[in-house]
Amino acid sequence: MSDAAIFAISLGVTVLGLVISWGLYSRRGAGAALRGAAWSLVPLAAAMTGVTEFFVDLAFSPVKWAGVALTGVAVLLYLTSGVMLGRRADGEGAPAAEGGGRKAAKRKGKAPKGEVGQAPAGDPDLMEIEQILKNRGIK
Repeated sequence: MSDAAIFAISLGVTVLGLVISWGLYSRRGAGAALRGAAWSLVPLAAAMTGVTEFFVDLAFSPVKWAGVALTGVAVLLYLTSGVMLGRRADGEGAPAAEGGGRKAAKRKGKAPKGEVGQAPAGDPDLMEIEQILKNRGIK
């Protein structure tokens, strides 16, 4: 579509909107009329800035629609990869070479069975709780 045709259509839509805005002024007041006038100027502004031409080209161009579809596929692949990486981080899909992810780390991190209630040497909070239990005669 040519620039002159796009401009003429946009000008016609703007003039029609301004006429409707004048009718709004007489029925609903100046606030409604100003809002109508603002919306009426949008098609003409879009034509003057070239936005309308972009949308006309988009509507009638199979290559641009293929680009839109390709963008959708890219977004879908990105979101799918995020879900897959999230599952892997939880240990569900971790390779065997890494030892099974978080689940194996939990198994490896268990303290050796020794005296019941004995706190690991490096945790001061558990040592404090153990001392309180000993002082009260519970342990």
